[in-house]
Amino acid sequence: MTALNLLLKPASGSCNLRCRYCFYADEAGKRETACHGLMTEDTAESIISKSFATATATCHFGFQGGEPMLRGLAFYEKFIALCEGHNASHIQTTYSIQTNGTLIDDQWARFFRRHHFLVGVSLDGDKTLHDLNRVDAEGKGSFDRVLQALWLLEKYDVEYNILTVVTSQTVRNIERIYHFYKKNNLRYQQYIPCLDPLGESRGDRDYSLTPDGYGNFLCRLFDLWYHDYIKGELISNRYFENLAAILYGLPPESCGMSGICNPQITVEADGSVYPCDFYMLDAYRLGNFRQGTFADFDDQLAKSGFVMESKQGLGSCKQCRYLSLCRGGCRRDRQAKDLHVLGENYFCSAYKQFYKYAVPRLLQLVRQKADA
Repeated sequence: MTALNLLLKPASGSCNLRCRYCFYADEAGKRETACHGLMTEDTAESIISKSFATATATCHFGFQGGEPMLRGLAFYEKFIALCEGHNASHIQTTYSIQTNGTLIDDQWARFFRRHHFLVGVSLDGDKTLHDLNRVDAEGKGSFDRVLQALWLLEKYDVEYNILTVVTSQTVRNIERIYHFYKKNNLRYQQYIPCLDPLGESRGDRDYSLTPDGYGNFLCRLFDLWYHDYIKGELISNRYFENLAAILYGLPPESCGMSGICNPQITVEADGSVYPCDFYMLDAYRLGNFRQGTFADFDDQLAKSGFVMESKQGLGSCKQCRYLSLCRGGCRRDRQAKDLHVLGENYFCSAYKQFYKYAVPRLLQLVRQKADA
């Protein structure tokens, strides 16, 4: 049974915001071609037709950027129509999109509802905190536009979650952020650690997340989440829920927690294929959907060594009591300056601090669920 999960960048790195910590702008700037413009309908059809010729179980298309909504609603309407036309075997097909939210209007919200999109909206807390880093080309904050978008998603009953980038500012204000989200009924939350530019020493930017800061952040956020959980106020936190799944004996759904890179077909606007959103670099290009097949991409992936490289740098972890939970963490957080060399996770001390602090209570929750 083949279940396909593709991540597409239909507007490449183009974006109407200039977020100060944007990892993709940094990544694209390190390629021979930084931006590939807008995906054509012909390229989209190549991706779609080959996907439905390969998938036998399910097929998921996710859209990201840059800002993927810059490709325009007409493109997405056509994309859905092409999927329906090529899906001769009636394979279950799902869609998601990660957006800064600033372009969502009634028409977009109705489209997301009609086609059951899961919408991820980037939000970094309240207005003051969000607008520190998430600004447009004129340096103006984007908070008010994002809040309007969330209201529209609520109005049209669109499924959505909040994605918050954890920076040094987030660490200092997590209680304020958490209560702001609760007050505004934003109960589906993801928090991802901020990435410094590839190849730079970490921790040197004013927004940089340090191991000490991240460890304290995780502990304080867990307290907030746990106290609500035991009161019956359920706040969805992707990271904590994945940890609970591991403790329960289930595999995590978050790829950075699996212990080895799970290749995700990630596609640039010109059809070029890469194994991971964090590694859309010339050194890891696997081919192009306009000429290649999934078999070609698999062959090139094996030759690239990308998956095997993700097993590097775990020697010192093998004696760690938390290895079964951490599993080394995301490859990007183990990346040295040399692309092909990985070491210990930058946040190793943060995870050790957090696991010691939170795992006993997480285990208690897991056991209660098992006994229920």
